[in-house]
Parts: sequence; C-alpha cells; structure tokens
Amino acid sequence: MSRSIGIVTSEVISSALVVSNQVQGPVRTFPNDDDVAEDLISLPADTLIQKICELLESTPGYQTAECVGLGFPGLIRDNIVEESPNYRQMKGVRLGEAVKTALAAKGIQVDITVSNDADVVAAGIAASRGQLDRLIRVWTLGNGIGFGHYPSGSSVWEGGHTVISLDPKEKYCGCGGTGHLEGIMGYRAMRLRFLDLEPEEIFANANEGDARCVEFVKLWHRALAAATASSVHMDGPGKFYITGPSANFLNLSMLHQYMAEMVKISPLQGYVFEIVPGGQEIAILGAAVVAQQAVASAAAAAHIPTAAAS
Repeated sequence: MSRSIGIVTSEVISSALVVSNQVQGPVRTFPNDDDVAEDLISLPADTLIQKICELLESTPGYQTAECVGLGFPGLIRDNIVEESPNYRQMKGVRLGEAVKTALAAKGIQVDITVSNDADVVAAGIAASRGQLDRLIRVWTLGNGIGFGHYPSGSSVWEGGHTVISLDPKEKYCGCGGTGHLEGIMGYRAMRLRFLDLEPEEIFANANEGDARCVEFVKLWHRALAAATASSVHMDGPGKFYITGPSANFLNLSMLHQYMAEMVKISPLQGYVFEIVPGGQEIAILGAAVVAQQAVASAAAAAHIPTAAAS
C-alpha cells in the first residue's frame, strides 16, 4: 500500500496524504483564512520553499509517506524549475533538492519529485479514472494556461505558450512572448486587455450582446481551438479534458465549430472534449502518483522492492 504526499503550488499551496491513489484526510492550504493575506508570487524563493516545507509538516500522515510529489508552475525538468513566468523568483531553483535539504535538516528523509502543475492534473485525472495506461491531455484554464500531458515523458508541454496569432500587438502573455494562447485566454491577460472589465464581466456582457465582448469571446474560443488543433495534428486525436477556474466560461458548441474549421484530415477528427471539476485534490493526487512512479522506477532499476510492489 503506497503512501505519499502530494503538494501543489498555484494561487495557493495545497497538500494532502495520498494512499493507494486516493486522497486521504484533510487538504491543507497556505495561505488560508487564518493567515495574513500573502501573495505567493511576491515571496522570495527561500520563503516560498519554507512555506512548502511547513505545509508538508502540517499534513496529517506525512511521517508515514515514502515520497513527496510537488506540482509547480513552469518548465520543470530533473526537479529543477528552469523557468516559471508566474513565479519569476524561482527561475533556476533546484526545487526538489532545496525541499529535500530543508526537510532533512528537520530529520525528515523523503524522496521528492517535482513536476509541472498541469502535468500532475493530467496524472490525477488518469489515476482517479483508473486510466494510468492511457494518454491523457488536459487544458488547465486559470491565471495562466497549462497543457497537462500524461505520461509526461521528457517533453516540455508548455502548451499555454502555443503561438496562435501572428498579430504583433498580441503581447499579453505573462512570459512576454507574442501571439501566445495564454496572452488571450489567461485570466491575467484578460484583465490587462480589458482594463475596465473583469473576465467574468466580459463573458456576461457578451451574453447580453456587447459587440466588443462578443468578438473577444469568439477569439477566446478560437484560440483554444487553434492550440488544440495543433496538438491533434502533432499527437493525434482523442479526448481533451478541460478544467480550472475559467473552464466555466467555455461554450463547447462554439469550440467544436472552430475545431471543425481547423481539423480537416478525417483520421484526425476523432477528438472529444470533457469539462471536469478542477479543485486541488485532483492535482494533489496526480503529484503523489507521479512521485510514486518515480520511486518505483528508481527501485526497479536498482532491484529494490517498494511499498507499492510489496
């Protein structure tokens, strides 16, 4: 019976114990209602690492965990945050090593696996549906736009930065790039584009016929269709899950209409969309599952039995 901790950093840090691919016990978060309001994006790297470790120590059952899975926004490879547009202070941080060292100083010895936050959502969907043997692709729609892929392999999967426009004026992406999907669909980008409206107001006004908002809503859906069509043409058809705080803005009929305009090769037209509830539990589950798989893979290479295999 595998026991691990999943921790995910997004607008807040969330943590819980995962036992046999199920979240057990309460989900701990920082900041919460009892904390002085803090903007995680503004915290220095050392402080953010400290908060991650403190949250882990407050998670019931952490003493029995054989590993910790950590989901974090950005380009993550070999447990290193190579780049994180939304957490610029973390660029180049060896996050896995830093967390492991900080915990070891407190007498906590545990393996750490760091993954992209959208990838762990894909892994969580796969685990929650008993589909760990299948390809899972998921768009996470929020402040940033993530493209989660399970299994993640060694690829980058920074789908939120897919180029979907050649307009040089499209410069709202958090990374500073031109024509990116996130520069149209991201919550932050929408607020920058409509300085007088919140994203919820944009879609509400579109429903009431406001011409400016109607045109943007079309652009928003066309942008997602364009990025998805690119994935279909590169990686084949199949199911795409959509989740996150902005998923409630989605009109599936409009999305299908634009996809039909973009994908004309008949063998590639077998794509399906499903909106799934977001929530941190799916991401926590996925982070823990990826960590368990990393431990199992390392143990198999060294011919060492693991708790999951015994």
